[in-house]
Amino acid sequence: MSHPDKTNLATPDIENVNIVDFDPMPSPEEIHARVPLSAQASRTVMQGREALRNILDRKDHRLFIVVGPCSIHDPVAGLDYARRLKALGDELGDTLLPIMRVYFEKPRTTTGWKGYINDPDMDDSFHIGKGMENARAFLRDVAELGLPAATEALDPISPQYLGDLIAWTAIGARTTESQTHREMSSGLSTPVGFKNGTNGDVGIAVNAILSASRPHSFLGINGEGKTAVVRTSGNPYGHLVLRGGDGRPNYDTVSVRIAEQALTKAKLPANIVVDCSHANSYKNHELQPLVMADIVNQIRFGNQSLVGVMIESNIVAGNQPIPNDLASLKYGCSVTDACVDWDTTEKMLRETAAQLRDVLPNRTRQS
Repeated sequence: MSHPDKTNLATPDIENVNIVDFDPMPSPEEIHARVPLSAQASRTVMQGREALRNILDRKDHRLFIVVGPCSIHDPVAGLDYARRLKALGDELGDTLLPIMRVYFEKPRTTTGWKGYINDPDMDDSFHIGKGMENARAFLRDVAELGLPAATEALDPISPQYLGDLIAWTAIGARTTESQTHREMSSGLSTPVGFKNGTNGDVGIAVNAILSASRPHSFLGINGEGKTAVVRTSGNPYGHLVLRGGDGRPNYDTVSVRIAEQALTKAKLPANIVVDCSHANSYKNHELQPLVMADIVNQIRFGNQSLVGVMIESNIVAGNQPIPNDLASLKYGCSVTDACVDWDTTEKMLRETAAQLRDVLPNRTRQS
């Protein structure tokens, strides 16, 4: 009886069944070499981080403001915005610490544009290497203006490429519960704000702060782009960001007090940031000034835990769909969540500074 030639038998695929290709990606060291950190940019980042740590430690009485576009898609308009914010920050710097919101990665519930890193040409071509290099160049340019930057850490590999240019990091509502992001946060060099869950659950963020404060060991990459076991010492500057949930706000005095109690029970500092956007404004950008005004009033009437706010802001109000012809994009207008315009932003920050200038220095130091 003859046996079939086993070399001719079809072998079912075992791995990478749904992988189309593995495109090479420049290593973090290569991207750093192409877009090096200048001395001025380094000073901006270090000073921004120190100021934020001092605010969280109650050594600096100022309120920090993470403000800027929902996402960056046009670096020219982004730098235009940055220059305006830098000038305003210089004027109000005795009371407020503006940190520019520079978001390159957008989490998606289903589909949609995933951000400037993933798809810098906004045409589903996904030139991620180009996007990463361009993103680093933009952050460097912002830092060289003397303006610190904030971002959301979504992809756990991105901080190796961009982390030296970031002063404050957010972990979003969709990823606060993720063990991967808690581990990553434990090694980040910045203070990290953890948002409550999309359902409004503050306990998820409290657990994340605790987890990130501990040492971890996990898989990642090193500067050469090689797989490595990353070992961290823990991040002592995690704090809570209230962004509402289940379509309802949670910045009111009762919600803030409940959040304070949850932090105290976990033996964590009562450091709370309020995101004026998302569910806190019912996803209506025009309501963000009202949220901000409420936070200011809470501080004026004695609140001790509110240390920062987040605002989605751009040059032009609202948002726009991404057109087939990118030349028809409206300058300075968001392509993701709707934002308040620059004039509104300026008014919000000026009014906040005016109302808090004599209040913040007299706040009671937290124990």
